[in-house]
Amino acid sequence: MKVKVISVLDDNYMYLIIEERTRDAIAVDASVAKKLLDIVRKENVNLKAILTTHHHLDHSRGNADLVQQFPELPVYGTDDRIAGLTHRVVHNQILKFGDINVRCLFTPCHTSGHVCFYMWEDGCPDAPALFSGNLANSCAQSAPGDTLFVGGCGQFFEGTAEQMYKNLIETLGSLPPETKVFCGHEYTIRNLKFALKVEPDNEHVREKLSWAKARDDDDIPTVPSSLEEEFLYNPFMRVREEAVQKFTGKTDPVDVMRVLRKEKDEFKKPKDQLPIPALLAYQWSLLNQSASAHE
Repeated sequence: MKVKVISVLDDNYMYLIIEERTRDAIAVDASVAKKLLDIVRKENVNLKAILTTHHHLDHSRGNADLVQQFPELPVYGTDDRIAGLTHRVVHNQILKFGDINVRCLFTPCHTSGHVCFYMWEDGCPDAPALFSGNLANSCAQSAPGDTLFVGGCGQFFEGTAEQMYKNLIETLGSLPPETKVFCGHEYTIRNLKFALKVEPDNEHVREKLSWAKARDDDDIPTVPSSLEEEFLYNPFMRVREEAVQKFTGKTDPVDVMRVLRKEKDEFKKPKDQLPIPALLAYQWSLLNQSASAHE
């Protein structure tokens, strides 16, 4: 199984997962239909389904165009707000596309209808992975969308610290440690700068940040990471660690999660942070530019 990581918009990733034996493929978070279809043609594959982690436009806007062009194309997700949704999935539901298996993991918080996709291929010995993007080969993948990032997690737009703790520590954290993590955005450097503030003596954070900066200089994505690595440097996965608890002044892991998210939300300097309405308008303009460029 090959995972094609596709950079789109300002810092998004969408993915094309290819079963190499049959040349069938499924896409995750198809935000820009034209670019996805260009790669489908280039890879000479048959697009069989769209998996959408949540309804935000930078993850789902391409669905409508794809369904219009291919009326039989199924679109899977958990939220009725997802454009073009044809199949609503539930927690732990298993989907099967040839030799590729998809386990749907309900992870509400960033949005109330957020889902992650954990994938593996029958008969493949490679390590599993947790989806977020880049060109990689693996036999099991998982797509956390905007729940888990390299070194961070998604904002709690429609949920609580209790939910994110369950998502990260219990649901995703229970997957095999070698699971690869492919996230929905390229936020790694920003996340690790915050992680260094939380744990200034954590050498794993320093090493990963140095590595990420080198990748950024060469314009190379920082995905995938692994769950095992995330537990070493991601503060939101380390809420039970003494150093992280000391930073927050809390000992209950859920309280630690809550304080960490508040601190992370305020971490950017005001001059670097667009107001939410301006940010949404900016993302909308990028989507429209991408669409009009191919009309």
